[in-house]
Amino acid sequence: MRLERFPEIAPYDEGMLDVGDGNHIHWSVAGNPDGKPALVVHGGPGSGSSPHSRRLFDPEHYRIVQFDQRGCGRSTPHASDPAADMAVNTTAHLVADMERLREHLGIDRWLLYGGSWGSTLILAYAEAHPARVTEIVITAVTTTRRSETAWLYEGVGRFFPEAHERFRDGVDGAPDVLGAYAARMGHPDAAVREKAAADWCAWEDAVLSGEGQGTPYSDRVDTAQLALVRICSHYFSQGAFLEEGALIRDADRLAGIPGFLVHGRFDMGGPLVTAWELVRAWPDAELHVVEGAGHLGGDETRRLVMGALERFAKA
Repeated sequence: MRLERFPEIAPYDEGMLDVGDGNHIHWSVAGNPDGKPALVVHGGPGSGSSPHSRRLFDPEHYRIVQFDQRGCGRSTPHASDPAADMAVNTTAHLVADMERLREHLGIDRWLLYGGSWGSTLILAYAEAHPARVTEIVITAVTTTRRSETAWLYEGVGRFFPEAHERFRDGVDGAPDVLGAYAARMGHPDAAVREKAAADWCAWEDAVLSGEGQGTPYSDRVDTAQLALVRICSHYFSQGAFLEEGALIRDADRLAGIPGFLVHGRFDMGGPLVTAWELVRAWPDAELHVVEGAGHLGGDETRRLVMGALERFAKA
């Protein structure tokens, strides 16, 4: 089974798609134009797509589609601009954007791959459009229930009390921490937005600190960091605009879609229980627990994902 990523490749096609509400999303396609369609759904929300993600796919066998979700990456308007209307940036909007992109590219059905927030959006899309999905591969499984975000921004603080105190102090101990950060990320004063973004990213990095992979949140620069935190706080303060528990409750809609789930045993930000509950509600899914891994995964996570993608390329 292959462990090393495939070589870097450039997209052979890309563009901006008008998805309404004044929004345009950037998309790209790489690999084999006649290959099996696969959509990479990035995390965050608000991280933007990465060229590294397509290196998990064999470019001879896959037609690899990527897109930047509303407000981030090269999509416009950019959420770093406080004038960008966040009212038209919800899970339902993103699901509709994915379907519009599929139609725009003339794709009948596609495999979906993503992790963390990407897994939430994949599940929302697949449950809304199961006939359009061939297989699903997800890592760091989340469904963005309020109980999950309560753990990430409150419960796990018992392991990082000093960092969590600084995170809460960033909004003066407001009772609704996520809502307070969301409000500050829309503040007209750039200094207020920048400080809130830095405080948020410092907390996210603290949660990941045991994984030994640096400070991936704080390393984001300028507008990318501002957009990420504005979108994250917007979604997480609103329960991702989903009914609590709906994605697991409605997992029966995924019947017949093969699922391959990979989750680190020691994912501090997103405990394994969510993946466990999902796989029990989705009989066609298999769960692979990576001992010693966290939210960001590592070599074993990549090996499992690439093995699944190799298998599904022949399906």
